[in-house]
Amino acid sequence: MKNDKLKAQHRINSQIRAREVRIVGDDVESTVMATRDALKLAEQKGLDLVEISPNAEPPVCRLIDYSKFLYQQKKKQKELKAKQVKVEIKEIRFGPQTDEHDYNFKLKHAKEFLLEGDKVKAHVFFRGRSILFKEQGEVLLLRFANDLEEYGKVESMPKLEGKRMIIYIAPKAKKVVKNVEHDDADVEELVQKQEKKQPQQKAKKEFTLSVEGEDF
Repeated sequence: MKNDKLKAQHRINSQIRAREVRIVGDDVESTVMATRDALKLAEQKGLDLVEISPNAEPPVCRLIDYSKFLYQQKKKQKELKAKQVKVEIKEIRFGPQTDEHDYNFKLKHAKEFLLEGDKVKAHVFFRGRSILFKEQGEVLLLRFANDLEEYGKVESMPKLEGKRMIIYIAPKAKKVVKNVEHDDADVEELVQKQEKKQPQQKAKKEFTLSVEGEDF
């Protein structure tokens, strides 16, 4: 199927309709000649006449081994595909309140995801009247982003979408270096200020980790 798509990109040999063409190729002098003569020349050399510039006047054709050309193109596509890194989005779910144990559990997995080159989508889900604690949810996500600073980069600040407050953290291109200086001092300062404002509430263990494509 892939070869068929590549073949559809060019007219070759008898598919070429122009009366005359300009031929180019290795060991071939660029010249304009009747298409039938160009076809005879290609046959003599054991090559194919391939139209590479159909809109030129006259069309430009190259003398090449078309089967070999298709093989090389297919090989290049495979190499490019192999070099492409597929980035997956791993989802981590919080409630507006969570205890330290659950938080550290999810933080550990987020670090692993980022080190593996995956993007992390962390969100706080508000049920019913828990939307009243949206500021507390924002504090939680900002703390989460700050704790992951050495491993990932925040793509956007926490944003409320319906009943969910979401933040995206992308993996850093470079390897993790210990003792990295904090660049996001403003985030840390905001977290500290917001935590002072929030009243202490009893921790709940009703929050689960939800990761797309994986179960924990």
